[in-house]
Amino acid sequence: MSRFILSAFADEIDPRLDVQMDVLEQHGISYIETRGVGGKNITEYSPEEVREIKKQLDDRGFRISAIGSPIGKIGITDDFGPHMESFKRTLEIAKILETRYIRMFSFYIPEGDKPEKYRDEVMDRWRQFLEAAEGTGIMLLHENEKGIYGDTPQRCLDLVKAMDSANLKLIFDPANFVQCDVVTYPEAYELLREHVVYMHIKDAVYSDHRVVPAGQGDGRVKDILESLYKSGFDGFLSIEPHLWNFVGFAELENRKIEASTEDSGPYKFAIAAYALKKLIREITGEIAG
Repeated sequence: MSRFILSAFADEIDPRLDVQMDVLEQHGISYIETRGVGGKNITEYSPEEVREIKKQLDDRGFRISAIGSPIGKIGITDDFGPHMESFKRTLEIAKILETRYIRMFSFYIPEGDKPEKYRDEVMDRWRQFLEAAEGTGIMLLHENEKGIYGDTPQRCLDLVKAMDSANLKLIFDPANFVQCDVVTYPEAYELLREHVVYMHIKDAVYSDHRVVPAGQGDGRVKDILESLYKSGFDGFLSIEPHLWNFVGFAELENRKIEASTEDSGPYKFAIAAYALKKLIREITGEIAG
């Protein structure tokens, strides 16, 4: 039986956790892909601070769908040692927050260089990630992101096949593929579908790579969700609007971003949430919570 479970990058609503939860409650969403809390990435907090965040979440009935970590979002030529230590701390945070998923990346490639030149280093680093996560019960989810090794479906598949691990699966982000001028459906989706366990819901247009609400761009979001639903997908659809310049947006994108701040985070989030719920209703005939 297929089931879409809604989650969200709540830091795009507001840096404050209480406001994040207030707005998500209004939309009937009880899962968070936690990334930013109080203007800091969750991986920057101490274990004691994370336990306090967990208590606040528990008191309101919220659970964590995944850690929206920045792991793998450094240059492939950057020093890996400190980053590996950060990953080990992220594993501990995932345990405290009682989530089995950590969102990750496969390293930015120097501009002008061919990604294949750094393939061996990417694979070596990912093997170290998987070795560190062995026995924890935590699954590492690779997200396709512009500028990293795995920014095309072919290289995402290469990473999965090379690692050959049950603890590595994929997040499929249609907007990120559009921003790499990749055809999301059927090409990218069909190539990767057996490895996809988690969706990021945002859309974009090929013309200027602008992010738009789900179903309003070139990401073929409805087609992808419909195919997932028919195939028995049971997992998270994590709303990642990117419709405004929230705290930390430019840093997350690894480049200067010009974005409208005209409307509030809650308003922009509502636009993204309603767009997704409309698609789900059209596909399933049911109202998404």
